[in-house]
Amino acid sequence: MTRLLVAFLFLPLASIAHAAEKSSPDWWSFRPLQKATPPSIQNPWVRNPIDAFVLKKLQENELTPTVEASRQKLIRRVYFDLLGLPPTPADIDAFLADTRPEAYEHLVDRLLATPHYAQRYARHWLDVVHFGETHGYDKDKLRLNAWPYRDYVIRSLMQDKPYGRFIEEQLAGDLLHSGSPDSIEALGFIAAGPWDFIGHAEVPETKIDGRVARHLDRDDMVTNTANTFLSLTVQCAQCHNHKSDPVSQIDYYNMQSVFASLDRADKPYFADPVVHQRYAQLSETIRGLEKSLQELRTKSAGLRQVAEVESELAKLKPTNLEKKPEFGWHSAISANQNASQWVQVDLGSVRKFSKVLIHPCHDEFNNIGAGFGFPVRYVVEASNDPDFKTQVQLLSDQTSNDAKNPGLDAVTIATHAMDARYVRIRATKLAPRSNDFMFALAELEVLEESGKNIALGAAVSASSSIEAGPRWAKKNLTDGIWAIQGSDIATHKTNLLAKKAQLLATVVTAAERDSLKALETNLAKTRADIQSLGKPQVVYAGTIHHGTGAFAGTGPQGGKPRTIHVLKRGNVEKPGEPANPGAISAFTFAKASFPVANETTEGDRRAKLALWITNSDNPLTWRSIVNRVWRWHFGRGIVDTPNDFGRMGKTPSHPELLDWLAQDFLANGQSIKHLHRLILTSSTYRQDSSHDSQKAAKDSDNALLWRMNRRKLEAEGIRDSVLWCSGKLDETLFGPSFQDFVIEKPEHSPHYQYHLHDPNDTKAFRRAIYRFLVRSQQQPFMTTLDCADPSMQVDKRNESISSLQALALLNNGFMLVQCKEFAQRLEREFPAETRVRQAFKITMGREPGAEELSELQKFLTENSLADLARVLFNLNEFSFVD
Repeated sequence: MTRLLVAFLFLPLASIAHAAEKSSPDWWSFRPLQKATPPSIQNPWVRNPIDAFVLKKLQENELTPTVEASRQKLIRRVYFDLLGLPPTPADIDAFLADTRPEAYEHLVDRLLATPHYAQRYARHWLDVVHFGETHGYDKDKLRLNAWPYRDYVIRSLMQDKPYGRFIEEQLAGDLLHSGSPDSIEALGFIAAGPWDFIGHAEVPETKIDGRVARHLDRDDMVTNTANTFLSLTVQCAQCHNHKSDPVSQIDYYNMQSVFASLDRADKPYFADPVVHQRYAQLSETIRGLEKSLQELRTKSAGLRQVAEVESELAKLKPTNLEKKPEFGWHSAISANQNASQWVQVDLGSVRKFSKVLIHPCHDEFNNIGAGFGFPVRYVVEASNDPDFKTQVQLLSDQTSNDAKNPGLDAVTIATHAMDARYVRIRATKLAPRSNDFMFALAELEVLEESGKNIALGAAVSASSSIEAGPRWAKKNLTDGIWAIQGSDIATHKTNLLAKKAQLLATVVTAAERDSLKALETNLAKTRADIQSLGKPQVVYAGTIHHGTGAFAGTGPQGGKPRTIHVLKRGNVEKPGEPANPGAISAFTFAKASFPVANETTEGDRRAKLALWITNSDNPLTWRSIVNRVWRWHFGRGIVDTPNDFGRMGKTPSHPELLDWLAQDFLANGQSIKHLHRLILTSSTYRQDSSHDSQKAAKDSDNALLWRMNRRKLEAEGIRDSVLWCSGKLDETLFGPSFQDFVIEKPEHSPHYQYHLHDPNDTKAFRRAIYRFLVRSQQQPFMTTLDCADPSMQVDKRNESISSLQALALLNNGFMLVQCKEFAQRLEREFPAETRVRQAFKITMGREPGAEELSELQKFLTENSLADLARVLFNLNEFSFVD
């Protein structure tokens, strides 16, 4: 959009005036739903109002409908359309033998009632909202708790939840429809898109890059909401008023303000609403007590020292090795072992201290382990000169002989009441690494007589530093974190407890001790109460983040919304006037500003936006969903740009039909199943897909629907159908996603290696809706078959035909395994003389012709049954619906 802004600045004034005129709300999609009456046409082809609208348009263009598809084609079409799976030969035979006038309608009703329908259409919805199970961006880390949102979508479609409620739950279910797991799991919609881990978790909100990351995060929330529910490109107004549509830059930032409190994070919840309410209350109580405890410590120097000791106690766990990812400081690599390297801490001013503790590192590199990088020879010095050219006091000299590796035992240097500002460790002989040398330390403590570490958090400088965060950085040298060996824990704990008791007795006042005891007692009781509730479920959702560090979110401020500014030209460094939560002001069907003066909860503004979107007079919402469902059935929407109903999008091919469908949808309880049934039972849908060159000359892309569009199965449909044919499809509903990859380096930047996954892994034989969706490295087999990219909103998928697809279907490991499984199924279930015919019926849904049967039997005499399966799965007829 920034490029558009630059171009706009050089437009002549007349063009600017024209752009402003075009952004008025006088456009077909912005107008109220027009009362549409189905044309009165006496024609036996007209089965329901859809046909009347379509036939009228065909007649106006001197076109006629194509003949109805055969029942053989219809059952295969409606099975793939609704379920994404082929009918069984028995299903086909039963339908062909059903002579009832409404046999087809009964078939549609039966399929809409199956869980397979909901799984099929949930996949369509997840495309639109760009649902994924990794963050994307540079460090594409896993989201192991994203799947409950996917299950929520499936359940909602199974229940035929009214569409308005479906929207409201996804934006503000925790307020508008609290009392069920749906109200929490639905909030996964807000967090469905990509998330910049580095920009949030490693860069604070006070930095420019941190502000940019958070701006883009809210932009994704706004874009996903507007594109999905309104089919409107409000994101084009980040830098300036929308060029084509009535969306001002202020409107855009007002919508950002709706999400100003939220971040993407794991949200705990309980299925039982009473338990969940209790959990929420106890969680809030704990946060309040922790805040009071922090305030008490802030006021008391003695309690701050106690807290430092408690922090060290908290690190002690009964394990062989306790280690956090902040390993320590690491010098640059040197080819010369005798090269000098140094690191020093700045205590901020001249301080008295009596002891220096040097903690070694632990790293698995080259199997070095404990003592990694500890210098072979070194000196410890103190000075008031940061360059150590004057006033240098020698604290320890270990340069005469090579020192042994200390493992994880801290090296203690007694200094006898030293006065200095800087403490430096200078290595004169470096530690070996792997054909090279370096210097590394985990922590440097400088202790006062009382035992307080005055180097904690002190500034660090060094001759060199590799700064490979979070493991290696100068700041790690004084962060209070180092590896502890299990054998040392008991002794260390005893010493720390004694130190804590001494501080409480000698430094902390009686009043402070009483306050501390009361708070700690209440905190312990409340934590015990919350643990008694059991382990909560977790969903990755849009929520208030209560974390710490760079990714603190708004939790530490009690969820108080961030102040959102209108950014001049979309630049975070040029904030303008504050925005106020609201929607698109050009629409007058409901108030588009959401006052916040009496706001009681974070979700008030989200609830108001949800109700604005689901207002029955909002023309965009209801046109958008009926157009999507229409497109999912025909492969093309009445509006062929499902995410853009603005002036840059396409205009509807049948505007009256679109409005009639929207009104009928509202009148029938916003039932998506009702809409499916209406479309599927129309003569328009039942047409044959055969081509007619004369009709195509008038309407080459079949926008007027003079025939049914021939549809190619999408990636999931092909994969699931192969599993169904082989008899290996696992129909288990819900639960965590299966992973068809092996992860390398999961702790840093995961690499998803699909080629290392075992294609015989039965956990991966579930429907593709349950496949773990990676953003940065998509599944090659599925991508070749035009699977949706979860990094972007996909309102309609690419549909291609390529040689790569044929090769994938012929040679991919998954296909080879399933061909063997299919062959074994044929051998188990059918005698040898009927296997070719049965294989053809299972895969194609019909009997083979005499010539087809002869060719396939001939092929089998020279090849295996598994090879025959490979041939059948590669036929066009298997991959195309008609």
